Amino acid sequence: MNPPDSNRTGQPAIELDAVTCSYGERVVLENVSFAVKRAEIFFIIGGSGCGKSTLLRHMIGLKQPVQGSVKYFGRDFTHATAGQRQELLRTFGVLYQSGALWSSMTLRENVSLPLELLTGLDRRERDQIASLKLAQVGLAGYEDYFPSEISGGMKKRAGLARALALDPGIVFFDEPGAGLDPITSLKLDELVKQIRDTLGTTIVIVSHELASIFDIADRVVMLEREVRGIIAEGDPRKLRDQSSDVRVREFLNRREETVHRQSAQDPK
Repeated sequence: MNPPDSNRTGQPAIELDAVTCSYGERVVLENVSFAVKRAEIFFIIGGSGCGKSTLLRHMIGLKQPVQGSVKYFGRDFTHATAGQRQELLRTFGVLYQSGALWSSMTLRENVSLPLELLTGLDRRERDQIASLKLAQVGLAGYEDYFPSEISGGMKKRAGLARALALDPGIVFFDEPGAGLDPITSLKLDELVKQIRDTLGTTIVIVSHELASIFDIADRVVMLEREVRGIIAEGDPRKLRDQSSDVRVREFLNRREETVHRQSAQDPK
């Protein structure tokens, strides 16, 4: 589905304005503001417990911000009516950390589910689109497999196919490399970049993995637990080399993940 108001020149895909996130009385993030450009690969990064996944949940509507707003293509999602929110939900897809596939359904049925719930397409049309989306992520021929019959990397790809089922303008990823070996993680990153380049999809990724950050990110925001907000924003390569904040430099100069990715690219 094309994003609403998609003809607006320069309109960001996503805008957060002074968003505060909490669980009951415990405030996790305060006054978080940033914008994501169209067709950008944008990472939300930071150490454990800094609020990355919490922010994602608030952005996609699983939690309601205490204050502030999230806009998609210039339209307010946070304060939308039920009908408006349903329409805006169709402009983005989500790939959860585990893939979140239904174990009792085949891959075709998993990918078809959003089409069944949110469109008036008949069974044949839904199956055709599901097969197309599975082929798009390299899973042609696996339509009738169940999640238990495929590898972890293939489950992530199938989850991505489902996230793409409605042709969203934005796709969110929650720690896409979690549980994957370096080579599989590298291939998933290549697929993400291919989807952005061919479809013009805006990509937002929650991750702490340096290899992915440096390979495919256009920009990042870095969250910090004590600050309860953003301590850096920009090109991760420039932040790694030039940031005046020691916390940013230390986080982005960790070596282990980058070494693993380099080994995967050039095995000896």
